[in-house]
Amino acid sequence: MASGSRGDQHTMPRSSIINDLARFGPHVASTPPTLADARAYCRRLARTHYENFTVASFLVPRALRPHFHAIYAYCRWADDLADETGSADESLALLDWWQESLEACYRGRATHPVFVAMGETIAEFAIPIEPFLALLTAFRRDQQQTRYATFEDLRAYCRGSADPVGRLVLYLARAHDGERGELSDQICTGLQLANFCQDVANDWDRGRIYLPGESWRRCGYDEAMFARREMNAAFRRVMEVEVARAEAFLIAGMPLADRMPPEFQVQIELFARGGLAIVEAIRAIDYDVWRKRPTVGKWKKLGLLASSWWRRRRQSGIGASPTGVALDAPTALLTSAQANRATERQGAAS
Repeated sequence: MASGSRGDQHTMPRSSIINDLARFGPHVASTPPTLADARAYCRRLARTHYENFTVASFLVPRALRPHFHAIYAYCRWADDLADETGSADESLALLDWWQESLEACYRGRATHPVFVAMGETIAEFAIPIEPFLALLTAFRRDQQQTRYATFEDLRAYCRGSADPVGRLVLYLARAHDGERGELSDQICTGLQLANFCQDVANDWDRGRIYLPGESWRRCGYDEAMFARREMNAAFRRVMEVEVARAEAFLIAGMPLADRMPPEFQVQIELFARGGLAIVEAIRAIDYDVWRKRPTVGKWKKLGLLASSWWRRRRQSGIGASPTGVALDAPTALLTSAQANRATERQGAAS
């Protein structure tokens, strides 16, 4: 359910958001955009970063898409301010500015396009400020902590960096409560743990290790081996443990799909099953993530969509939701395939 997985950013060019600081940054005095312009900006941002805007987004109720775009834009900006500036001090200062902008938004004084769009979303869905603040706390932590001695420490990080995104989705679905919140946390942490396993090499290149120190030391792996990017029996044991841990979280959260409104069940199932597909991809290369970053291809994603849709259709007998979301798998598949082709053409042109 994470809209902007931290694992996906490593293959991206310099963020367009960092370039946008010249237009919308902390030292730029500007007139607040109209709501329509702010929403258009957030929509462009989501579409520009298509690899993070999953196939599930095609099944989001049309009326909710501007709100999802606004939440996505907030997360994307925060993530890139944390990781794309090239300086921890600069990132911390920009994250402070982003929090000040968030707090101004809650006081009804938004000027940045993301917060102009988010102001409407916050008001309509009565979203508290805490999930947004938790994300910023986690991103600040990334500037100051690069190792996690225990899984409990890493889990605390995930509570700030991943779980709030799922909680925000629940608010947009008008489905936030204690039970569903806990199930959402399981899925979001599971996804983040799977991304950590997937991105060991990229994270090491950025000076970070997100595998718990107690795990790799117990298995006989050390930082010298990380530095050599060494694939050996000890590393394979570490990965077996951590991949299984991610899988357990994802499976534990799966019942959330059955507890969601019908128009959100396919999306939630896809988030969980997408994480499980990452787990499968890591195991398929025998855990050698040093040699190759395991990914879930677009056709695999489309297959997950189709199978999830058919399973939900058989369970409910519903072909379309009362909110006007066409749960039409062939149409969603075609739309996603067309979007993928368009993205590939843009990449080739550049």
